[in-house]
Amino acid sequence: MKLTKYKLGDVAKVEISGVDKKTKDGEVPVKLCNFTDVYYNWSITKDMEDSFMVASANANEINRFSLKKGQVAFTKDSETRDDIGIPAYIADDFDNVILGYHCALITPDESKVLGAYINVFMHTSLIQKYFANNASGSGQRYSLSVETMERMPLFLPSLEEQKRIADLFTNLNRKIALNRQINTNLEALARQLYDYWFVQFDFPDANGTPYKSSGGKMTYNEKLKRHIPDGWRIGNIRIVADILSGGTPSKQETKYWENGTIPFFGPTDYNGNIFQLDTAEKITKEGLKHCASSLFEENTVIITARGSIGKLVVVGVSMAMNQSCYALKSRKGEYEYLYFLTVQLIEHLKAKGSGSVFKSIITSDIENSTLCIGDESIITEFCKKVAPIMKTIKTNIAEISSLTKQRNELLPLLMNGQVTIE
Repeated sequence: MKLTKYKLGDVAKVEISGVDKKTKDGEVPVKLCNFTDVYYNWSITKDMEDSFMVASANANEINRFSLKKGQVAFTKDSETRDDIGIPAYIADDFDNVILGYHCALITPDESKVLGAYINVFMHTSLIQKYFANNASGSGQRYSLSVETMERMPLFLPSLEEQKRIADLFTNLNRKIALNRQINTNLEALARQLYDYWFVQFDFPDANGTPYKSSGGKMTYNEKLKRHIPDGWRIGNIRIVADILSGGTPSKQETKYWENGTIPFFGPTDYNGNIFQLDTAEKITKEGLKHCASSLFEENTVIITARGSIGKLVVVGVSMAMNQSCYALKSRKGEYEYLYFLTVQLIEHLKAKGSGSVFKSIITSDIENSTLCIGDESIITEFCKKVAPIMKTIKTNIAEISSLTKQRNELLPLLMNGQVTIE
């Protein structure tokens, strides 16, 4: 495959958006595609439109930054170098969606380059390093200038080859996106069932009818300031789970880290998935002995207590964790209920802290939180119903990980000509 070197500015127009999230009098209402929409998606598609926030823009902004099929949006500035220059292909035309600030928009000359190919190329380590090395700023925020973006190196094969490469990665990412959407729907289904049974108290009674709606006996609880099913327990999460802590082996001892095979979880490993299947760092067996952390088996629930606070994951493969987290292990192995009960716990802690931001979680926060704990038989029945859902979610996450690895390994091979697409 013959590649010709260009600068991005030679074959495309690059513009920086300044459209903020505000709604202003006299401007036109629009939907806004924001930084996170670009950062977390390979492509921006029509079915995402309902999730975009409502804002407003003037006529000039609408003219310049309305999203059109074939363009590429990418992140322009952020608190870290690693978060800039992340692209997303605009896969559909939009009637009233424009690109928000902290992002830039590439409009390619399609006689020379396809936007879908630019998107693939910008995902390579070559371009990620280029943006990281050429970003301006230090400490607080890093940013890309128009000149830096226009100078970005771009190696182009023929348009036919560009299309083959773009189509390959589009198909891979379509499957990844489909799995993510399936997981989102399945998680919503499980959450809804939990809400019906353990928040609204409409679990099936002895006759199979909704308990509270059918007149099931309710008792007022002074601590919770609400009525709960008669006989249900009140207390902290220790009623159904043990609280465990973690620790970090010394970074000075290479024998604790070098060639490690045991996943080592920290708050920065959280990626939005229910199940955690891998971590950035690994420790050795020797490291595990000296880190004050147990080896947590599958289906243990981890709470991030510092850093990215209040995030939850279910251990998908055996792993250790650092001291910025707590682990909750179900005493009866019913992690499905424990996971959603822990979601309630986090919401309780946020409300107690007068908002969604709090600095840390300590053991006493967990122990001093009062929750309504379901009847044991109802918990068991809930877990039986939700177990297949959670299993499918975990399988899909594993497939997403595998496909993402294939994609990332294939990219450099295509770019250096070691692999061709027929």
